[in-house]
Amino acid sequence: MSDEHQRTIRTDIPHPARIWNYWMGGGDYYEVDRIAADAGSAVYPEISTLAKESRRFLFRAVRYLAAEKGIRQFLDIGTGLPTVQNTHEVAQSVAPESRIVYVDNDPVVLAHARTLLTSTTDEGVATYIDTDYHHPEIVVADARHILNFTRPVAVMFMGVLGHAQRVAERRRIVHTVLESTTAGSYLVLWDGTDDDAGYVRLCAESADIGGESYRPRPQSEIRALFDGLEPVDPGFTSVAQWYPEEPAPRSDRPIPAYGGVARKP
Repeated sequence: MSDEHQRTIRTDIPHPARIWNYWMGGGDYYEVDRIAADAGSAVYPEISTLAKESRRFLFRAVRYLAAEKGIRQFLDIGTGLPTVQNTHEVAQSVAPESRIVYVDNDPVVLAHARTLLTSTTDEGVATYIDTDYHHPEIVVADARHILNFTRPVAVMFMGVLGHAQRVAERRRIVHTVLESTTAGSYLVLWDGTDDDAGYVRLCAESADIGGESYRPRPQSEIRALFDGLEPVDPGFTSVAQWYPEEPAPRSDRPIPAYGGVARKP
């Protein structure tokens, strides 16, 4: 890690990746992050449930693609801090030879990369690249050093595109990466929606409690990111309801985080 990244890591102020790690039930946070996270939970008490359900969606989607569709390459863009059931752990538990590239440019996330990557298999590859997803051409160029783009790749955007403020920018990022992949590749994506007033309020106040600007969007805008792709059943839905091989558990209150998995024809 560069000296520049080391210098930018602060443990005396809240950090959004550590706050999210706390909500997910991880252990990589400081007291200042816990205080900020609890303040967020006071605004939207279901945020921890949303965070944990989004991780469970990742687990189900990656396992399905590795076990049922034979995907052996995963490009996880905007990965955040590790907790449990990370992309490479799930994929390599099915196929040890799987190759996983994590993309992030957050110095706190990158500081944890070495610990995370010690759990990779001997047969496979798991690595980080330090790149901002707002520059998808660079993401692809860097990932080509590890992944073979003539073979299918699962491209993953797990709750991160709300940080891209403009709809056109979100589309450009997703489409630029997907256009670099071959037929038979997959998009795995979810983002926060504006269905719940409490969640919208939390996102609006996130900068005040130590988070980053994040804008939940109408379901229709997130669904549009899958245009031209072939959806995997059950299609576009709440992350807590995305179960590809079994009925989803009943829920009286959908989580305002929607997405799905879709194949590039």
